[in-house]
Amino acid sequence: MDSALILQARNLTKRYGANIIFQDISLDVQKGETIVIIGPSGTGKSTLLRCLNLLTHVDSGQIFLEGEEITAPGINEDRVRQQIGMVFQNFLLFNHLTALDNVMLGLTKVRKLPKPQAHEKAMHELARVGLADRAGHYPGQLSGGQQQRVAIARALAMDPKVMLFDEPTSALDPELIGEVLGVMAQLARENMTMLVVTHEMGFAREVADRIVFMEKGHIVEQGAPDDLFERPQHARTREFLWKITELYGKKEKK
Repeated sequence: MDSALILQARNLTKRYGANIIFQDISLDVQKGETIVIIGPSGTGKSTLLRCLNLLTHVDSGQIFLEGEEITAPGINEDRVRQQIGMVFQNFLLFNHLTALDNVMLGLTKVRKLPKPQAHEKAMHELARVGLADRAGHYPGQLSGGQQQRVAIARALAMDPKVMLFDEPTSALDPELIGEVLGVMAQLARENMTMLVVTHEMGFAREVADRIVFMEKGHIVEQGAPDDLFERPQHARTREFLWKITELYGKKEKK
């Protein structure tokens, strides 16, 4: 893994009215690193991802991408979002467009590529996620796992420097989860820089370089997967991991 620092969050705070979503969050991300963020619902994990690519604005703190402050006044947010791709829980595909056209849209409208070049790039990314043979299918003709893979291809088509995944398998039936996690694992092997919010502990343990445990708007603990799973330093981390392993272990057995 390249040790170059690519993304930095410094003392980030986000509030909605009197409700503090997270406070004083700092995080360094190395180029090629896969970070999995875990923690109970409502602790600010998804909001943090949205802040990192400027879909949501922090109330205080700074974010740097390759040394450039992207929270600075006057920053071109559209340019930033091309460099920090995001995949959401719900696929957010255009139902009236084919898989190919969904992937091409940003290439032609945002990057202003000529259609032949956009077509070639989109087909490359669909092949990358195993869906070249579904290019002409509409979202309604695809399974949930296939739709999410199209959404991943759409984000990859912009050649982002960092990919953010916000619980990308939470809307999927259990039998479809593996195909999406498989694509993400392949991206990790290709040294794509990724931050992933997920409850998939097997994926976290096998693929992550680092796991970050958040609760009540704070980073409680972070470390290598083996350290966090086998030797957590905080009692709250141990309790959370035990509960979620128990919960999802029961679901897998059904």
